[in-house]
Amino acid sequence: MQEMILILDFGSQYTQLIARRIRELNVYCEIHPYDKIPTLDDSIKGVILSGSPHSVRDHDAPVPDLSGIGERYPMLGVCYGAQYIALKHGGEVEPSVSREYGRANLSYIMDNDELLTGMTRGCQVWMSHGDTIEKLPAGFEVITSTADVHVAGFKVGNKPVYGIQFHPEVYHSTEGMVLLHNYVVNICGCQQTWTPSSFIETTIGELRERIGGERVVLGLSGGVDSSVSALLLHKAIHKNLHCIFVDNGLLRKFEFETVLDSYKHLGLNVRGVDAKDRFYDALKGISDPEDKRKAIGRTFIEVFDEAAHEIRDVTWLAQGTIYPDVIESVSVKGPSATIKSHHNVGGLPDLMNLKIIEPLHSLFKDEVRKIGRELGMPPNILTRHPFPGPGLGIRILGEVTPEKVRILQEVDHLFIERLKEHNLYDEVWQALAVLLPVQSVGVMGDERTYENVVALRAVGSTDGMTADWSRLPQEFLAGISNEIINKIPGVNRVVYDISSKPPSTIEWE
Repeated sequence: MQEMILILDFGSQYTQLIARRIRELNVYCEIHPYDKIPTLDDSIKGVILSGSPHSVRDHDAPVPDLSGIGERYPMLGVCYGAQYIALKHGGEVEPSVSREYGRANLSYIMDNDELLTGMTRGCQVWMSHGDTIEKLPAGFEVITSTADVHVAGFKVGNKPVYGIQFHPEVYHSTEGMVLLHNYVVNICGCQQTWTPSSFIETTIGELRERIGGERVVLGLSGGVDSSVSALLLHKAIHKNLHCIFVDNGLLRKFEFETVLDSYKHLGLNVRGVDAKDRFYDALKGISDPEDKRKAIGRTFIEVFDEAAHEIRDVTWLAQGTIYPDVIESVSVKGPSATIKSHHNVGGLPDLMNLKIIEPLHSLFKDEVRKIGRELGMPPNILTRHPFPGPGLGIRILGEVTPEKVRILQEVDHLFIERLKEHNLYDEVWQALAVLLPVQSVGVMGDERTYENVVALRAVGSTDGMTADWSRLPQEFLAGISNEIINKIPGVNRVVYDISSKPPSTIEWE
């Protein structure tokens, strides 16, 4: 039985980060909405209550049913979770005199407290709350304070139940991982056995048992998620996995041929489908980004379904769904408003009437890369920057045409290759080029030109939820701009995007 830490989500922006930090300790954990608590069993070693944008004093504040949890498992409340525990047992929570956000330092740490063992007085922590615990219930004791927050942390008598008013999971809490290690390993007794190799061994066994001798079809995209899913399935069921790689005409330059070749060298049973013209026809006259996504998605489903029906007796549809997608679908706040539709999932399961298998549904993106590395995946796939499902279709602003695709492929290829040559590619989380629906006056030789403008974008991030623009060397930017304009017909101006996410998104559409 896989041991785990259960995280109850009250809507905090940091909940996923708590999970990521615990998994860095080689301990499995799952996030569940506070009002959808899973069946409690002995696999659960501890429970964490997350923060929340709500106040415990609100009339509609989230109220979890913790019956059977506090007495059975060690529990850690973070911010809202801590305030809820205090209020529920008779404490007093009031609005802070001044809202407490940002860096603070622990001015008091109780000696020999098990949660805080190894933490140093004066260490920096990150606060993010508008309420303060003014009075603790009887039997509770303060275990840490800051200059402005007396109850920065507490313990419930002799029980392994704790609350903290700061976020140990964020980078700015310099000794946060010490606290989390104390809780997960020392207090909850987790064995730290959840490693890439153990995941691979367990997953292959589960896939083999679940699928048996039935056939599986999987749509490959060239990206990390679908590729790692394919390798896991290949090791489990071998020739019964049938992969389809669709060329939608919106891939990077040479990508269809090089990625297809990589897949075949991995021993995958993969078929390439050239459907460029069908996608270009479907995109004629369409400029709205969401309409383009829908057209690409609809065409992909049609092409994939036709190719899949040429394979006899298929029972399963495999997908590269990863954990953030799963969390989003059952979010405590409900499914988020649709910012962008995704073409590689929606519609396929219902249309094809197949059972779904998702080998990576419990992993974050960085964990998927670790699994791929353990499986021996080639670097050209494993270290590849994120690439959107609709491909260059959403990096060409306005109507998509074959000529625009050609121009952008050339620009993108040159940009990416030069990043690699200058050892900048791995320092950037995602790099891309965008073809703008703008033409610019220029001069080449003695002639006036009126040609296209392209934007280059490079960002740093850990998971894509937030991102900051990369400070690429000025000499590099000057050189790549000059090379693009001189070598790629149709472009006479290059700009560099210095917007961060938020407020901007990484992709332009």
